[in-house]
Amino acid sequence: MTAPRFTTLGCRLNAYETEAMKELAAQHGLNDAIVVNTCAVTAEAVRKARQEIRKLRRENPDAKLIVTGCAAQTEPETFSAMGEVDVVVGNHEKMQPQTWQSLANDFGTEPVMVDDIMSVEETAGHLIDGFGTRSRAYVQVQNGCDHRCTFCIIPYGRGNSRSVPAGVVVDQIKRLVDRGYNEVVLTGVDLTSWGADLPATPTLGNLVLRILKLVPDLPRLRISSIDSIEVDDALMQAIATEPRLMPHLHLSLQHGDDLILKRMKRRHLRDDAIGFVETALGLRPDMTFGADIIAGFPTETDAHFENSLALVDECHLTWLHVFPYSPRQGTPAARMPQVHGAQIKARAKALREKGKLRVQAHLGQQLGQNHAVLMENAHMGRTEQFAEVVMDAPQQEGAIVSALIKGATETQLLAA
Repeated sequence: MTAPRFTTLGCRLNAYETEAMKELAAQHGLNDAIVVNTCAVTAEAVRKARQEIRKLRRENPDAKLIVTGCAAQTEPETFSAMGEVDVVVGNHEKMQPQTWQSLANDFGTEPVMVDDIMSVEETAGHLIDGFGTRSRAYVQVQNGCDHRCTFCIIPYGRGNSRSVPAGVVVDQIKRLVDRGYNEVVLTGVDLTSWGADLPATPTLGNLVLRILKLVPDLPRLRISSIDSIEVDDALMQAIATEPRLMPHLHLSLQHGDDLILKRMKRRHLRDDAIGFVETALGLRPDMTFGADIIAGFPTETDAHFENSLALVDECHLTWLHVFPYSPRQGTPAARMPQVHGAQIKARAKALREKGKLRVQAHLGQQLGQNHAVLMENAHMGRTEQFAEVVMDAPQQEGAIVSALIKGATETQLLAA
């Protein structure tokens, strides 16, 4: 018998949950199986999932093939109809011990194990100690989303927003620090909605301040993608006063034109985004920003797109995640007038080129500076602002070392 093989598609949260599933599968003795953790963010993501499933079946004709994740949740019939697939497991079910016990002991009695994700009211108890590299751990504090952006299928894959209580989060981070982790990243589907469903409705800023106070030995705390319109006063206080909160924020902006933002059903306008960045920089001048931006959203004109390009400079963005729009069946945007595929591709390319220039400008500004670098392996680490640094001499993985920046390539800093 061989241990199950896991394949992860999509986001960091999926990767986190794959690690939890590995533990559950091992606890219940599942063997000779392949588990595909799918993504549903675009139609292309679903196509890639089907392609990967066919490939894995060809390579492993006798293994039990289990499909789970967001695409399995939103389109269970698509995957259950594939001859290569034995069982389809929903996003809630994949985190339940009884699911893995069933898969290990009585495989195949239920070919589709997918219930209504909207009925789930609590986060699964699957927090694990230390997914990531030996230097950086990811802690899931929130799942699901209460918002309904017109392009997004994810709420139907993840359900409504649920938060992990602060005490549980703090206890886990203490364990991670005790195990030697020097950086923890808080993750979630809609991170800035953390706490809205908990007693007394605490905010993400409250959680950040509590972690930093109660885990004084944690050198670095980082927060992943946030919605700037939901940032609370306590988080702004943390940005201003807590040097252990890393000066790097990834913003869910999606576009730079007000009309397109309204058609996306976003809750901010371009001036809100610019105002947030200016305020944050006033509190923490060394702050850097990344952002998600969609190119070619339905009805986007050249003028609309130019506003997205301009926003890259106006929001001082450094790290861009550019998404060429693709229609997602079941979303309102899929029914809107579509932009031609060639235009979408060209606009995405222009945004990526702009992003490359912004990265090069940021790296060029670091020459001659000293940075505290968290080593991800013997020769590469990251600054507090998340820039990659290549070191001359090997360093201990997981250590935070002081480095003098002596040069830069188009994508990395070079340090002595």
